[in-house]
Amino acid sequence: MHVCPAICEGESSRRNDHGAMNPAQEAAVRVLVVLPTYQEAENIERTLGLVLAASVRPDVLVVDDSSPDGTGRLVEEIGAQHPGRVQLMTRAVKDGLGGAYRAGFRRAVDGPHDVVVQMDADGSHPVSALAPMLAAIESGADLVLGSRYVRGGGVDDDWPLERRVLSRGGNLYASALLRLGVRDLTGGFKMWRTELLRSLPVDRLDAAGYAFQIQTTLAAKRDGATVVEVPIHFTERRYGESKMSSTIVREAMVAVARMAIEGPEPGRRRRGGSLVVNLPQQQGEVSRLAGAGGPADGAGESLRGAARVGVKPPQV
Repeated sequence: MHVCPAICEGESSRRNDHGAMNPAQEAAVRVLVVLPTYQEAENIERTLGLVLAASVRPDVLVVDDSSPDGTGRLVEEIGAQHPGRVQLMTRAVKDGLGGAYRAGFRRAVDGPHDVVVQMDADGSHPVSALAPMLAAIESGADLVLGSRYVRGGGVDDDWPLERRVLSRGGNLYASALLRLGVRDLTGGFKMWRTELLRSLPVDRLDAAGYAFQIQTTLAAKRDGATVVEVPIHFTERRYGESKMSSTIVREAMVAVARMAIEGPEPGRRRRGGSLVVNLPQQQGEVSRLAGAGGPADGAGESLRGAARVGVKPPQV
């Protein structure tokens, strides 16, 4: 795959004064999608097909925990049909979603990709959202969240009531304790600037289950990153069983309480903030809140696709 030499130059050559990538570099942005898998043989072929066909032309890293149903073998077969675009990392031990992402992130930050995406392998996350998420990255965001709970987002009507209650309740609980100004803290569809991932203490982010999603967003906000939410429609998996369990829920509740008590780690702070971007038909509005690193001056104005920009007073 062609890589523009300018991608390897310094940060100043890639962004303008508002943090946005310069137009000459946009076409060269390389995207890596990290897909953790365990027992996803019924879903992985369809999911990989959709991801590989996406307009942003991503590469894929599948992190498989030695699935006994042959998920890894299917990934190898699909990878042979797409040389250079699909990697398989097989782990001997199944130690949770957080462990799979930590392993994937370690490989991703050592590679050539400018952007790293977290997605579920069961088809729950819409591949069509990759383009608007990348547009937000190109316009200055450091972390983009595919959000079910901003205007324009949503979930399937047939999503079980128990899951709805757990998801909404978990978000309210985490938001009340952590006060990050983010509406969907528990979602697993994220797009990161690789440079932000490199700056985070990934190996010290120790949540094993879905609390890892909250922990990583918290770490980004405490690093001063600009976090953007783009609306998505979440689709319930059609095949296989959800990995959600009461044990994972309990772990998440305890982990969030611990995060709130521990407070921010000392470290590098960058200009940052939280933004909500609603982009149905590539237009909508942007709301800006103050994050751990202070207001994101100019970030809202640089986000493309927004017809109106509404700025809320910073929350102190």
